[in-house]
Amino acid sequence: MTHGERETNDKRRDPLPKATPQGKTLIDCHVHLAALPDGDNGCYISPKTLKSPLFRFLLWKHGLSPDRPREANHTYLSDLLTELKASRHVHKAVLLGMDGVYDHNGHLNRAHTDFLIGNDYVLKTAQAHPTEFLAGVSINPQRRDAIDEVHRCADAGAVLVKVLPNAKQFDPANQKYKPFYRALAERQLPFLSHVGYEFSLIGKDQSVGEPDRLRLALDEGATVIAAHACSYGLILYEKFLPTLRDLVTRYPHFYADISALTLPNRMRMLLHLRTYPEVHERLLFGTDYPLSVFHMAAWGRVALGSLRKMIATKNRFDRQVEVCHGLRLGFRSLGDLLPPSPTMADH
Repeated sequence: MTHGERETNDKRRDPLPKATPQGKTLIDCHVHLAALPDGDNGCYISPKTLKSPLFRFLLWKHGLSPDRPREANHTYLSDLLTELKASRHVHKAVLLGMDGVYDHNGHLNRAHTDFLIGNDYVLKTAQAHPTEFLAGVSINPQRRDAIDEVHRCADAGAVLVKVLPNAKQFDPANQKYKPFYRALAERQLPFLSHVGYEFSLIGKDQSVGEPDRLRLALDEGATVIAAHACSYGLILYEKFLPTLRDLVTRYPHFYADISALTLPNRMRMLLHLRTYPEVHERLLFGTDYPLSVFHMAAWGRVALGSLRKMIATKNRFDRQVEVCHGLRLGFRSLGDLLPPSPTMADH
């Protein structure tokens, strides 16, 4: 896509998020669609992952039984819908899939895949709840049919492509992925990539989570969203902050989401970003649901009344809004980036 074509497309985008009748304006661009394999949904979880302490904790926390996968999947989705509908600020969530690991021939390597949330399951779930959900499919560029899958998912209504290079064992800066990024640019599908250290899954090469490796996608015209605002995720320091600022300066189609920034290991980036208001217009709202949203970053930094409101806010979507607003961290909605729907374009 040429710069002229990109400028034309940008003019077609809605400049501001559209409010619902209830006054909600935000789309959460980072919500995980968790699912146990039920024999029909195309999902997979390795025995090792199923037995891991983290996974067992999440099952316990959400009251899900691995022995009753269909019931567990229904419960997870029902709880998500209930919390989303109760939110005062967020009206839609992008459900994220998770592709697997692929070998050098582009075939799925199940032995090295911790878990897989298939694109068909993501698309089907989003289509079943069009008022609340959008489809964020996952496509590992290593797969043989990666470009075909981009077009298939775009035709089915996907709004972005999510990847996790650390766990899926590919380098986003590999030159052979240029055609893949061009396809994303052609179909106007933002490329949402995990950045920083990966804890939930075993990252084989943590260096592929560095935001510098996203420059190739940007150079090929793709809109890129760096997850977790380029937070390194190791508490002690945020070495990618200069990179984030440089990418914002150099690329008008670079964005970062604020998902998981209230977690203790990423809170330092949240506090840093308050002092760089020039990057706020490139920050997109996200939570990393079903992870918790903490308010400790606001302790001693906001008025007591505001802190009490944050503590009293149990809805995770709303607490993310309250904490970030309280700390004067600006952000936008993914809706700003999406092309207008055909019905809106006709009016």
